[in-house]
Amino acid sequence: MIVFTVVGSFWLEVFLKVGVLKQVKRVALSIAPVAFLFIAWDKFAIAHGHWFFDRDQILGVYGPWCVPLEEYLFFIVVPIAALMTIEAVRKTKKHWHI
Repeated sequence: MIVFTVVGSFWLEVFLKVGVLKQVKRVALSIAPVAFLFIAWDKFAIAHGHWFFDRDQILGVYGPWCVPLEEYLFFIVVPIAALMTIEAVRKTKKHWHI
């Protein structure tokens, strides 16, 4: 799903030149606090047996708090894709105020 998200949205950066990836600090400041909260929530849920990841469907690479790499990527890639989509709409529909 992460690859599909990249393929489905990141072309906006190349062809429509939305400029999201040029604003690294702004993107990081937008995404990091929310990503941290959701990853902390994942850690809590995993530690208490409320949530788990099927080992057959993940790479087996874990980041801090024993959360799979795919989960970290999800909370980074999906918001970036959303920002690119919003910026693409703003660029192509100048009269829309999002």
